[in-house]
Amino acid sequence: MDFTLTMSFLGVAILLTLMPGPDILFVIAQSISQNKKAGIATALGLCSGLIVHITAATLGISALVYQSALAFAVVKYAGAAYLLYLAWQSWKEKEVGFVIGDQKPLEYRALYKKGILMNLLNPKVSLFFLALLPQFVNKSLGHVSLQMFVLGIIFLVQALLIFVVVSVFSEKLRHILLANHFIAKRINVMKGLLLGWIGIQIAFSEK
Repeated sequence: MDFTLTMSFLGVAILLTLMPGPDILFVIAQSISQNKKAGIATALGLCSGLIVHITAATLGISALVYQSALAFAVVKYAGAAYLLYLAWQSWKEKEVGFVIGDQKPLEYRALYKKGILMNLLNPKVSLFFLALLPQFVNKSLGHVSLQMFVLGIIFLVQALLIFVVVSVFSEKLRHILLANHFIAKRINVMKGLLLGWIGIQIAFSEK
């Protein structure tokens, strides 16, 4: 690996992760509506899904999806539909009260699975890696696919660390919001609107 290129990639990766995209917004939504453990469970799921996208980009599978308009559309609309379904679930729970405390382990496993599914059903993630990783590969060193995979893992690790920090701070914000009765009664509504907005963004996104 080229050290200079790797450090440059890390800096770009951090900036991109901090941008208000679907993943970080999903983590924030879960952390505020439940707690930091829910956010971290979601982050673990999202990052597990990244492994599939990184591998797909490394092996060139993402390029095939990009070239197939039908495959891209099927995955994109499936992802949008799933997010809109989650938004509808949150809307139905709009009158549920909130109790600050730990959730059951099963609920964390469910959030982990939701994180994986959300990322797998977003073809833009694979195309993102397909476009980003090659720019930071030193072809003169050879093993291009391996370099891309290592860069992808670096992206995954820094993203997970950032998501954990975001989850912790989002839980602190949750406590502040719950102190306001009006907002506390509508946290699930806000979560539903956020998930719905992400779903619509994905549905109307282009390659």
